[in-house]
Amino acid sequence: MDLIISFLAGGILCVIAQILIDKTSLTPAKILVFYVVAGVLLTAIGFYDRFVDIAGAGATVPLTGFGYSLAKGTEKAISRDGFPGILTGGLSACSAGIAAAVFFGAAFSLVSQSRPK
Repeated sequence: MDLIISFLAGGILCVIAQILIDKTSLTPAKILVFYVVAGVLLTAIGFYDRFVDIAGAGATVPLTGFGYSLAKGTEKAISRDGFPGILTGGLSACSAGIAAAVFFGAAFSLVSQSRPK
């Protein structure tokens, strides 16, 4: 049952993004930023923690989950280090994901060829 709930939660987030792409003049880049900021804001008001408890990976894998990770990392670093945690917490919490994205992006760019449109 957990897999079904996770799939539905992630799917709903994707459907919302697709509707925004189809029905508004927002670009995918703006929607990406909106999702990350929404994840941070929903974490700040305490809603996203409950959503993660219910949806699991369906809430943490999409872009809103990246915002959630940034906010939780900053929250932990502030409680541990004080004011400097504002600058270091989000990056230290998400550094593995960022490094993996850069590494795999570079690796695939070496083995694939671009095609003109």
